[in-house]
Amino acid sequence: MTRRLVVEADGGSRGNPGPAAYGSLVRDPDTGQLLATRAEYIGVASNNVAEYGGLVAALQLAVDIDPDAAIEVRMDSKLVVEQMSGRWQIKHEDMKRLAAEAREVVDPAQVRYTWIPRERNKDADRLANEALDDAAAGRPWRGSAVGAGPASAEPATPAAARPPADLGAATTVLLLRHGVTEYTPQRRFSGRGGADLPLTDHGHAQAAAAAAAVADAGGVDVVIASPLLRTRETAQHVADRLGIGVRVDDGWVECAFGEWDGLTVAEVAQRWPGELSAWQGSTAAVPPGGESFDEVERRVLVARDRLLARHPRARVLVVTHSTPIKQLVRLALGAAPESLWRLDSSPASLSTTRWWADGGASVGSYNETGHLPAPPST
Repeated sequence: MTRRLVVEADGGSRGNPGPAAYGSLVRDPDTGQLLATRAEYIGVASNNVAEYGGLVAALQLAVDIDPDAAIEVRMDSKLVVEQMSGRWQIKHEDMKRLAAEAREVVDPAQVRYTWIPRERNKDADRLANEALDDAAAGRPWRGSAVGAGPASAEPATPAAARPPADLGAATTVLLLRHGVTEYTPQRRFSGRGGADLPLTDHGHAQAAAAAAAVADAGGVDVVIASPLLRTRETAQHVADRLGIGVRVDDGWVECAFGEWDGLTVAEVAQRWPGELSAWQGSTAAVPPGGESFDEVERRVLVARDRLLARHPRARVLVVTHSTPIKQLVRLALGAAPESLWRLDSSPASLSTTRWWADGGASVGSYNETGHLPAPPST
């Protein structure tokens, strides 16, 4: 009896074209067991080229397992599925080359293509993003397995980030969390999509103190802020102090907590105990109507890459929120996703990261609060 295998593949580019990678995996169609995975950073390319690269790699993984297997390719790229099924013409030269490579890997008669929604292709998407993250941190793909089943077909590599090469001045990214709002001392969820609260009087005092600290440290060339009111108000204190403008970038906005926005953890635990437990145990878990920390990581990486491309070797201040700050610092350190739970980010605190052209990164300081005024007496 002919063996059946399911392959899933995805690719992505941060910039389109921009830094690109693919993720590929093979499953047993009956049990869902993960048989092999692969991810690779491919340099600067488009989304479509990265997706085709993922297809070629996935087919090769399947052939390595069983060259005579009947293979079902599942991808969320309508373009790749339709072109490889022969229903759409392939015009782009790089995609023509990759499509030809796919047909050379295995007899097309052994392969059928199925389009699936993006949410059903999350494992391949995650692999591609792992490869992008690891390339940005200056290391090979970590080789992590996803889902159920045995370990990846690729050897795992240490998670430590390598030191930067001597490529001249780094881009210095200072991270400033906004000052306090009404929700901050109450420890309520306050994310994208919730109440867009302003700073309190003490929050403004914190922002002014942070602005003075940034000026005393030599200032910055650029100020970027999340679109929420509390970050824009905090950023304006710095901009006014330095005599420069503020640019808003949606990529630095806080995580969307969905139906949990405005509630305390205790209140969420009463209404969504299972969902809260899952969220606290996995960065891939999603609050009802919200987004996961993994999704925040991906848009923060896009925002970071955009910043580095626009402001090479500059000093840039990003006024943002707790989750994006912890994500960027974690990535600079090369730390595991679960380390987010071990990092704290205080209101109006300052952190410093540096990013080199070869992908190297370092953390100069984290969660500095010595510049802040004492809280008002109650």
